[in-house]
Amino acid sequence: MKSAMTETTPARRRAEVFRYVALEMTATTLTGTYEVDGRTFVEVVEFEGVESLFKPGVKEVAELWFLVAGLSYYKAGAARLIDVSSTPLGEAGRRLLAAALHDGLAEFAYTNDLVLDEVAIVGGGEVIAVAPDTNPQRVLVPFGGGIDSVVTTTQLNESLEQALFVVSPKSGRFEPLEATAMVTSREIVRATRVLDEQILNSDDSFFQGHVPVTAMVTLLAAVAAVATGRGGVVMSNEHSSSAINLRWRDLDVNHQWSKSWDAEQLLADALGERVGPDFVVASFLRDRSEVWVAETFSRLTQYHHVFRSCNRAFSQRLDRRFETWCGECDKCLFINLMLAPFLSRSTLRDVFGHEPLSDPAREDQLRVLIGEGVTFKPFECVGDPAESAVALRKVAEMSEWSDVEFLRALANEVTPDRRFDELLTTQGPSRVPAHWLR
Repeated sequence: MKSAMTETTPARRRAEVFRYVALEMTATTLTGTYEVDGRTFVEVVEFEGVESLFKPGVKEVAELWFLVAGLSYYKAGAARLIDVSSTPLGEAGRRLLAAALHDGLAEFAYTNDLVLDEVAIVGGGEVIAVAPDTNPQRVLVPFGGGIDSVVTTTQLNESLEQALFVVSPKSGRFEPLEATAMVTSREIVRATRVLDEQILNSDDSFFQGHVPVTAMVTLLAAVAAVATGRGGVVMSNEHSSSAINLRWRDLDVNHQWSKSWDAEQLLADALGERVGPDFVVASFLRDRSEVWVAETFSRLTQYHHVFRSCNRAFSQRLDRRFETWCGECDKCLFINLMLAPFLSRSTLRDVFGHEPLSDPAREDQLRVLIGEGVTFKPFECVGDPAESAVALRKVAEMSEWSDVEFLRALANEVTPDRRFDELLTTQGPSRVPAHWLR
């Protein structure tokens, strides 16, 4: 399969060296400085709800964030050599960084028709493990305001002391996320990412593309957790996040790589190398399907009118943020499809303000979601095609959707290898510790 790059795409010159310059800390900030062929980039993260980052183990975890966050700036030049300088790396840290480069940037490589296999990673100092002072009964839950993180925070063992972890851009907090978090009535620990303006306002000389953001957020949550004495970070990445979008040049391209099972294990190993195995980072939803998540969320009626999963509500730029569900993107369509088997049609329409599932303009998008399209799964955080196909067949059998002819026609085209009730049971392995479960 060819990449998305076309003959009209302007040629960009690849950089020679990407260098990790320095990680600096204050009591409440992290600052990462990087260079691409001598051009400097700086990212600052400001924490709220964290008294001090000067606690045992925090610097060691922050170094992992510094390494993975660097890929946001590496992509500007796609350099042929990565020099981590004296940054402590370790064997597990090196495996994580290499995977984040090759697998986490696979979509970026595909869209820019780049080969990153030959990129060398050099440098790296010794890692000295530090045992942090953390309590396993206290956990931090990264919260995005969508159905996944809502389900996680409501289904965790009630004996745990939970706080939410919310990341915002410099341009301001995301209102739907804030409104949904307020419903939980939980304490919030915050981080504001101040990306380098050169990246936000990049010119045509920079390469553009997706980076493993969730891995960066996971590591920021780990920094905040260790700094506040919490013994775990509870992610909300379900089973199908490991499903790839396409195969290209012998490479699995997965938009959700940093939410995948592989990434979770790499992150856990790299963190364990620095702060020991007692600090746990795992996904509460790892062995659950999107259908199971939707069924659970359908009963949480207090969240139905505040949650938001439409990506257009979370633009970095204020002038591009939608105040409502757009009703047009793949994410809106997918969430509608997942919830349709469990909510009445009128309730669904009331929640979203749109009805993408009955919109003929969405038919081709729906065809792609269920794996019947001529292209690959969208580069969005949506479930694997088999799950979508099972959900569609369920919706097509419901009498209240009988007037939507193209839904029935599409449902008749698919023959999924799973049953609807199977998706309401556990799926695959999980690293969730027993004391997180009810």
